[in-house]
Formats: sequence, C-alpha cells, structure tokens
Amino acid sequence: MRYETPCMKIQLKPNGLERVREWATTLNQSRRVEPLATLRDETVVFEAAFLDHTAEGDLIDVMKAESFEKAREAAVTSMHEIDRYHKEFKRDTWNGRKQLELLLDLDRIGKLAPDKVQ
Repeated sequence: MRYETPCMKIQLKPNGLERVREWATTLNQSRRVEPLATLRDETVVFEAAFLDHTAEGDLIDVMKAESFEKAREAAVTSMHEIDRYHKEFKRDTWNGRKQLELLLDLDRIGKLAPDKVQ
C-alpha cells in the first residue's frame, strides 16, 4: 500500500513556544493513548513534529496516512477529547502553514504490518 506523506511548515504566533512544548509533552506522555486512537481513526500510520526556528516557520509536521481525505473526514466528526484540545492548540498557536515539496518518500511500513495486503 502507498501512503500519502505531506509535510507542513507551521508559522507560530509570537510567544507560542511555551504552549508548543506543553502540547508536545502532553501528547508524548500524559495523554499518549488518546492521539494514537485518533491516528487510527484517521488512517494515519506516522506523525512527527520538529521545532525549526526560521523566518518561514517554526514547526515542521510530517505525517503518513492511507488517505488524507479520510483523515479530514474523521477529524471533523471526531468525538475524542484530545481532538478538541488539538484544535484549541492550533487556534492559539498557529499563525499560518504551508506544504513543503516532497522529494523522497521511502518506507517499509507495509513490509512490517503482516495484516496489510501488499
């Protein structure tokens, strides 16, 4: 199976860095199970966010999903509390975003998941 792999560069609002670090700690530690459930619902198999302070943006977000159309639909109808938290986080901290050009997309995800048909 081929996965879609977008990468976004997100411009943060001034003084948003502390909130970004709190958000990352929350998702990585105290509420880790919740975003993983959301990713499952959205067909996302991988997501990572990186901090990068440049004039064009501050946060780099990379994802892989079976379908980002399905991911958007699932996000709109989600009943997960963590998704409300994430929407609030984005509203409070994001100033804008742009999609980066994909140059290379290699993975072995399908090879590692025996329940998926190749």
